[in-house]
Amino acid sequence: MRPPRGRGGGGGFRGGRGDGGGRGRGGGRGGGGGRGGGSAMRGRGGGRGGGRGGGRGRGGGGMKGGSKVVVEPHRHEGVFIAKGKEDALVTKNLVAGEAVYNEKRISVQNEDGTKVEYRIWNPFRSKLAAAVLGGVDNIWIKPGARVLYLGAASGTTVSHVSDIVGPNGVVYAVEFSHRSGRDLVNMAKKRTNVIPIIEDARHPAKYRMLVGMVDVIFSDVAQPDQVCFLCLILFQPIVINNLQSVNNETKGGIFEFLFSLFLN
Repeated sequence: MRPPRGRGGGGGFRGGRGDGGGRGRGGGRGGGGGRGGGSAMRGRGGGRGGGRGGGRGRGGGGMKGGSKVVVEPHRHEGVFIAKGKEDALVTKNLVAGEAVYNEKRISVQNEDGTKVEYRIWNPFRSKLAAAVLGGVDNIWIKPGARVLYLGAASGTTVSHVSDIVGPNGVVYAVEFSHRSGRDLVNMAKKRTNVIPIIEDARHPAKYRMLVGMVDVIFSDVAQPDQVCFLCLILFQPIVINNLQSVNNETKGGIFEFLFSLFLN
């Protein structure tokens, strides 16, 4: 008899194995008994039916929390490491019970009985997550920070930045594509610290009145001249007040570095 199709099980990132040994696409295929199920036979009835775990594991599920998973703080403030059968990079979910892009979630019970939910941050879908796992020295994004995010797309990485900065921070997310912008706006409806701006990031004069002073500018714009318009942003009022607190030597070094990148 063909086993019932459950919802996706274990696994963190692509290529990992699920709870029962399944193949795991981003944590999706795992669970339910892997490619052999509980049967000794390798047939499709007990094999792939149990291994796929139901519809490739859409949202929810993920690594099982409770006492099986230990969450430890990463050296970057606001980022965490979930240690279980597999280690995974996670952020504390600002909106508990809600997934943004069908990512896996982990619910961990504290000693006082309260539960905290974390969202797995997949480095294969986020350059910033890949940089963190790659050992970048500093991401400058931390709880309470004000971030200008250029090239927000549908909000995959922005949602994790929203988790990191927390309710006391703010993320100004700029995206030019109206199709991606719809997803970004829908995500921001539940995350009050995200301010979506549907505008061309290459023209900061068009959106500078919507953005307050920021602490960090993160640029993920697939344009050959992104260094050029990043220089233009540095001269806008959204950051010029912050630059006034920087000594002239450091300020000159920043501009010299950016223009050298532009010329090369």
